[in-house]
Amino acid sequence: MRPFPDDLARAQREWSATYRQLAERPGRTELRRRLYRLSAQVFFHPHWQQGRPCPAQWRRLRELTDTGERLGR
Repeated sequence: MRPFPDDLARAQREWSATYRQLAERPGRTELRRRLYRLSAQVFFHPHWQQGRPCPAQWRRLRELTDTGERLGR
C-alpha cells in the first residue's frame, strides 16, 4: 500500500521536474506560475486534512517521487 495518494505523488513529481527546469532556465514566467500552482496543489492536498505534515512526511513524499522518477514511473 502506498503511503500517499497517487495524485499527490504525481503533483510532487511534477513539482520536482518543474523546479529542475526552472533552475536550468531561470526567469521563465510560465515555469514559475506552474511551480506556484503545483506548490499549492501539494501543500493543500486533502491528504493533509488531519493536520499539516511533519518534516519527515515531506521527506518521505520527496523520496517516493524521486525514486518513482528514476524508475520511470
